[in-house]
Amino acid sequence: MAYLGNAARTKEVLSKYNMSAKKKFGQNFLIDSSVLDGIVEASGVTKDDCVLEIGPGIGSLTQYLAEAAKRVVAVEIDKTLIPVLNDTLSEYDNVTIINEDILKVDIESIVNEYNEGRQIKVVANLPYYITTPIIMKLFESGVPIDSITVMVQKEVADRMVMGPGNKDYGSLSLAVGYYAHATFVMNVAPGSFIPQPGVGSAVVHLKRYEKPAVEVADEKYMFEIIRTAFNQRRKTLSNALSNNPSLKVTRQQVQDALTEMEINEKTRGEVLTLEQFARLSDILQR
Repeated sequence: MAYLGNAARTKEVLSKYNMSAKKKFGQNFLIDSSVLDGIVEASGVTKDDCVLEIGPGIGSLTQYLAEAAKRVVAVEIDKTLIPVLNDTLSEYDNVTIINEDILKVDIESIVNEYNEGRQIKVVANLPYYITTPIIMKLFESGVPIDSITVMVQKEVADRMVMGPGNKDYGSLSLAVGYYAHATFVMNVAPGSFIPQPGVGSAVVHLKRYEKPAVEVADEKYMFEIIRTAFNQRRKTLSNALSNNPSLKVTRQQVQDALTEMEINEKTRGEVLTLEQFARLSDILQR
């Protein structure tokens, strides 16, 4: 089997199909076998697993996953890549390719059809411009997901794993932390791709919690508070939250809630933990 995870084979396949990476889909093809090995190892995929791969491209990572997993379901938005994938993955009878937009596809029906509703593992080299919507769809869908192992822009990886008080800490850090334990796996240099992206990349492993990390009466309301706090991160919490009419709180109510929590009323959102945001949410809704 001629693996695709190197520059020569990738160029050969692209040339054969007279193709180049499409900017509108954020395509950067991996050409580093050590990175491909590292992603599969971090994912913990075994012969018992069904893997959902998002954006297989020409199939470089898919080949590695197909050899490690029981089944791989690869969702690819670019219809011009379907004949390429049918060719490069022709030797694998445990791979199914679906030509769909991952943000529109019914993930639950995929899990039911290909893994009888049991837990799946998600592995992906994600387009940078839609990383957050994809991650949030996976978490919020309620689909049984064991873990998500993703290659993302380095800056986004930092935001996923950072804690309070750090400049990269924000609403994505808290959303990921609500659903999963995030582990930084490795940095990936631009030279590991064709074409080379203009920024560094990183691999992150998100191990899904059996139940969310904190208990909160209304998670939608809590996340609205979190988004508001970080959309206006230079403002104090009492100023930021009272400026958002959908939260229906006054400056005084926020200050009273913070006092009850023994937090200084001039505090900004960037220093609060997920637990503190959950408690603040519950107090303000009371």
